[in-house]
Amino acid sequence: MSTHITDVFFDLDHTLWDFDKNSEMAFDRIFKSKFPDIRIQDFIEKYAPINQACWKLYQNDQITHVELRYNRLKFSFDALNVEISDDDINEIANDYIEFLTDNNHLFDGAIEVLDYLKPKYKLHIITNGFANVQEKKINNASLSGYFSTITNSELAGVKKPNSIIFDYAVSLAQASKENSIMIGDCLDADVNGALNAGLDAIFFNEKNVQAPQNIKQINHLLELKKYL
Repeated sequence: MSTHITDVFFDLDHTLWDFDKNSEMAFDRIFKSKFPDIRIQDFIEKYAPINQACWKLYQNDQITHVELRYNRLKFSFDALNVEISDDDINEIANDYIEFLTDNNHLFDGAIEVLDYLKPKYKLHIITNGFANVQEKKINNASLSGYFSTITNSELAGVKKPNSIIFDYAVSLAQASKENSIMIGDCLDADVNGALNAGLDAIFFNEKNVQAPQNIKQINHLLELKKYL
């Protein structure tokens, strides 16, 4: 257990909340009724990297929330050579946000590790996700009882990796940077963002991608016990 850490900050999507699995289930429900001829696996294969690329642009303020919601769907249908109207895209985008929080699969070990950490530290969330959607995810997945504060980019006015969101979160938590650590799946937004802002960080490298040697990393959430 780390003796100087008092406050542990988690990312939500792709770190505790299994975004890929929950997202696929939401799309599966939409496609069964609206596009029964499209195989969900074919769509997800195109959508997953496109969504990731769009989020990166959104994270860096290169596209708006509205463009993110539209582009990730339009580009995915284009990649499948399927013509789709703007009305259909907007309907899918709305249904997707509505259905997404009906599924609340967490990563293996999430509850166990939160139960382990909760008596030892104050726990917090820092997320770039949209406030109303993230709140539903946290409540529907029975996570709210674990966290003292939840910072989202709408509250902070900036998104990770901007150091202002980390300053905001640490201030809201009434913590100090020297005693805080961030855990997340994105090297750029979560890990480098936190390190540049003066917090310690652990990379949740669930997909086992190549990462700099000097960065603390785990492949499974229960490995946090090695550090905390």
